[in-house]
Amino acid sequence: MSELINNADDRRKFLKQMIRKLHEGDAPEEVKTKITEMLKSIPYGEVVAVEQELIAEGLPEQEILKLCDLHHQVLDNTIDVSQAKLPPPGHPVDTFVKENLELKAVCAEVEELISKLETATDVMVLRNDLLGALNRLMDVDKHYRRKENLLFPFLEKNHITGPPKVMWGKHDEVRDLLKSAILSLRETEDPPEIVSICNQYVAPAIEGVVGMTMKEEKILLPMCMDTLTEAEWYEIYQQTGEIGFCLYDPQEEWVPEGVEEIQVDIPGAQGVRLPSGSFTPEELEAMLNILPIDITFVDRNDKVKYFSQGKERIFDRNRTILGRDVRMCHPPSSMHIVDQIVEDFRAGRQDCAPFWIQMGDQFIHIAYYAMRDAEGNYLGTVEMSQNIAPLRALEGEKRLLSYQEKNAGD
Repeated sequence: MSELINNADDRRKFLKQMIRKLHEGDAPEEVKTKITEMLKSIPYGEVVAVEQELIAEGLPEQEILKLCDLHHQVLDNTIDVSQAKLPPPGHPVDTFVKENLELKAVCAEVEELISKLETATDVMVLRNDLLGALNRLMDVDKHYRRKENLLFPFLEKNHITGPPKVMWGKHDEVRDLLKSAILSLRETEDPPEIVSICNQYVAPAIEGVVGMTMKEEKILLPMCMDTLTEAEWYEIYQQTGEIGFCLYDPQEEWVPEGVEEIQVDIPGAQGVRLPSGSFTPEELEAMLNILPIDITFVDRNDKVKYFSQGKERIFDRNRTILGRDVRMCHPPSSMHIVDQIVEDFRAGRQDCAPFWIQMGDQFIHIAYYAMRDAEGNYLGTVEMSQNIAPLRALEGEKRLLSYQEKNAGD
């Protein structure tokens, strides 16, 4: 028994075996008892390794997603994080943990409100309090988006893909439950229906939020502290404000030592390098030409410097206009308007000049935009033209999953 406990390979094999038993339908309590008896502590890294191995061995990610709550509940009291690195104040991990404290506090508030439903004398007041708490809890979306868009990419660069995929799936489940709960509660004043909504949506949402805080603090965040570099954490820290914080406003600023020298490599960066990525000239040309808009760029000296070459052009463009004064590219009757737009842009009086016209069955939207540098200095003007008739005809919704559904039967 002790040999098995102290042998990491055997421990992982046993854990995988137990998770597969859960997948095959073995009684969860029996599995939980076996794990509790044989494993008094499981390092968080082994849990991550097992998930990764199961996905690599072919267990569908959706199956691991279904098992996620169950097997993490089994491991809740046995995962050892005593050796995990502690983040300094203001560090992104410190912020995630403090947000979790606020999330758990709101979840406790929601649970208390639910417990009062059956004995409440004024269910509508209780419903409104519940809606208020759930709306605050929807702030968890920013917490999850920071994980998905800032943290997970760095894990993937380190070839850790299993936990991010599983967690993202759980994020979506929680968000859907919270949205359904809020929408359903807003539309009813019937006490029995309110109780039903709490059972169907609210309770599992709370369980999901609280469960995710445990998975973060006992598995994800310790693993990330071991994996990510100071440069990567600082990149996350700098971009966090673009998404926002969840129920908590950090009081401490975090600046790692040697911040002046910190640079994050952009994988495969080549050709035209920008702060948010890079293109080869071929990629940049293809991207600009595939956009369903005509683009023309006029520099600060009012000379035409570039135009896109998409398949469906709206207005004639050819290379003879390159270097031409923009005023000379328009009929005399509108030249003074073009001149006024450019002068307003240059003086900083305007940033955009939109127009729209009907051309047969096309409805053309034309917009001029002032280009400026970080200090606000005028760099030139971009003209964008697009036939928006097909967009105006859209109704209802078409979500990403509808593409999968359509192709599933093909």
